[in-house]
Amino acid sequence: MNYRLICMALLPLLLSACASDPVPDEQLRLTEQALSQAQAVGVSPEHSAFLRLAQEKLALAQAAMQDEDFKQARVYAEQAELDARLAEAEHLTAKSQQQLVELNNVINRLRKQLGGLQ
Repeated sequence: MNYRLICMALLPLLLSACASDPVPDEQLRLTEQALSQAQAVGVSPEHSAFLRLAQEKLALAQAAMQDEDFKQARVYAEQAELDARLAEAEHLTAKSQQQLVELNNVINRLRKQLGGLQ
């Protein structure tokens, strides 16, 4: 009787271990959206190692999908999404820093002009 009870308790665990991973369609969609968004703000693969890496990982995810290795496809797709978002953030940060330098230059020129008037 105890063996039967133990088997009944372990059955859900065994069944869940045998279950295959779901197809990561939504994750692939999010990854492709993140890549598109990064490129839309001006990130190019030629200038961003993170965007190149994201594209490579997306290709690996798509290859894993072809092999029906959905767990590995999800992992690559998640990594690719994060790399694309990092590329976008890096680009926007650099752009903001450039704008800050330009504004500081304008402020310094105005200060010099005002100093000359006194």
